[in-house]
Order: sequence, then C-alpha cells, then structure tokens
Amino acid sequence: DRFIVETKRMIRNVQHQYLSNFGKWNYYALDGSRDKNSNPVTTKECTSANGIDVTTDVSGNIKQYCRIYHEIKGGLIMQTVFKKTPILTDAVLHYCPGCGHGIVHRLVAEVVDELGIQDRTIAIVPVGCAVFGYKYFNLDSIEAAHGRAPAAATGVKRTNPNNVVFTYQGDGDLASIGTAEIVHAAHRGEKITTIFINNAIYGMTGGQMAPTTLVGQKTTTSPYGRDKDHCGSPIRIAEMLATIEGSAYIERVAVNSPANIVRAKKAIKNAFECQLAGKGFSLVEVLSNCPTNWGMSPVESMEWLEKNMIPYYPLGVIKDTSAEVK
Repeated sequence: DRFIVETKRMIRNVQHQYLSNFGKWNYYALDGSRDKNSNPVTTKECTSANGIDVTTDVSGNIKQYCRIYHEIKGGLIMQTVFKKTPILTDAVLHYCPGCGHGIVHRLVAEVVDELGIQDRTIAIVPVGCAVFGYKYFNLDSIEAAHGRAPAAATGVKRTNPNNVVFTYQGDGDLASIGTAEIVHAAHRGEKITTIFINNAIYGMTGGQMAPTTLVGQKTTTSPYGRDKDHCGSPIRIAEMLATIEGSAYIERVAVNSPANIVRAKKAIKNAFECQLAGKGFSLVEVLSNCPTNWGMSPVESMEWLEKNMIPYYPLGVIKDTSAEVK
C-alpha cells in the first residue's frame, strides 16, 4: 500500500531528524511495540528533560520514542496538531471547488469557538450561495428572507441582548435587495455583527451583475462588461457604512492568500469583540472569489482578485471607534 510505505518513510525521516538533534539511540523499533529481542513493550511512559518520551519493556530495557508519536495497537501514529473546529458540523459543503465561502465559514466558527460563545450565538443566514449556512454552523440559526438578515438579527438581539448575533450575507443579498436593511441597522447602531462576502457577482442565480461588479467585468447580464455610464460605479459598502455614526467597527479583508486569511480571522474576532463590548454595529467585508461564474480556475480567480478587486476595494480597518478592540 503506497500510503503505508510513504507514511513509514516519513516516520523514518522524522526519526533521523530527532536522532540528529538529541543524540544517538542504541535501538529504535519502527512499530514501537517490541525491542530488538522481540520483547513486548509496555505502555508505561515518562517524559525526560531532553524532549524524548521514554518507555521500558517488560525486562526494564529503556526504549525511546519521539514525543510526536503515540502507541496505538502496536503501531505509531502522529499526534493531532490541527483539527476541524466543533462549531462546524460534519455536513459536506455544497460550494463550488475553489470557492472562498468555506474558508470564511471556518474563520467565523473558529472565532466563536475561541471566544467561548457558542451557546449564545445565533447565525442569521441569507438567500444566496450561503443559503444552507444553517447546516454548516453548529449554532442556532435563522434563515432570513432575501436581504432581510439585518432586520431579523435586530429582532433577535433586542429580544435578548445577551445573545451574540451575526448575519452572513453576500453582495447580492446585502448590497442590492438588502441595502435599506443594512444601512438602517448601522444607523440605529444595532449591536450585531455582519460578515459580508463580496465576490463582485451574483453567485447562486447564475452569475449576473451585482452592485459590486467592477467596471468592465463581464457577467451574464453585462456580456460586454459593466458600463459605468449605464450602471454607475461599483458600490463600496464598507466605506459607505463607515460614514454612519452608529457603526463602530468596519474592516475589509480578503481570503486569497494565507497571510490575508490570518488577517481576516483577526478582523472577524475584532468585530465579535466589538459586539460583546456593546460598542455598536460591526461589519467585516470579505473579498472572495467565484471561480465558476468568473469562468476561471480557482488559482486564476485568486490572482484576478488580487489584481483587480483589491485595488478598487482596498484592504484594512476603515472605522474603529473603540481603543479596546485590537
């Protein structure tokens, strides 16, 4: 079995590295279960100061193992160092290959988990590509009518101010049919958090032009490219909402690179902390890709986002009224 062969080769490489770092070992059994005389090894372990786990066989002979390994049924497995957050369910995502929604779902879930607010967090999911968000978040969720997520979130938050409430919306849902709802939620200073996905197109309905579609960008309803004279300029939601007194924290991020993903998670956490502190309305705009409707491969779409979207939608904190939010 190629997988087993490759795993054993990887283990040998790690063993060699540890031998180089911690000195020569007289003997090391690859399967971790028997010594060179075929004596069974006990599971008694202790930790030495030099970073190596020490075990003994039934005869008292010392056996050494790298600390990153654990015995299991006579073999060695790697220690778990990364796993899926429990705030995400085991449901298989329906998103297209390369779509950024899955990345953002994970970031939101990790933040909720790290803040320890799962039991009082309520997600308001949209109509659009993220319409099945209630299946993916292991949270109480409400499916809102198209564009009305901020209104639903307002009711949930005001009914029980101790709730942590967030809306998850795309640019068709938020920046088009739901423009009034998001503007007035910010104007009232509703203590909710909005995660706004901007992929410059209508995704679920077939790739039509959205309010965020760039000038010259081709869609099914702008086959020759968006015409500024006919359709106006793309709307910058973050900048618009930042002018409203009731908004407390507004930031724009992207998920097209590992570095930007790290920054996106930090921004999402800041937005939730802003809500927890009762400062007012918070929103994180996330620039994402849509390989299917852009007609590109996932890699090409990430490159296109970097080259075309970020210059028009600059990244960074646009408004932060609280010195306590880092």
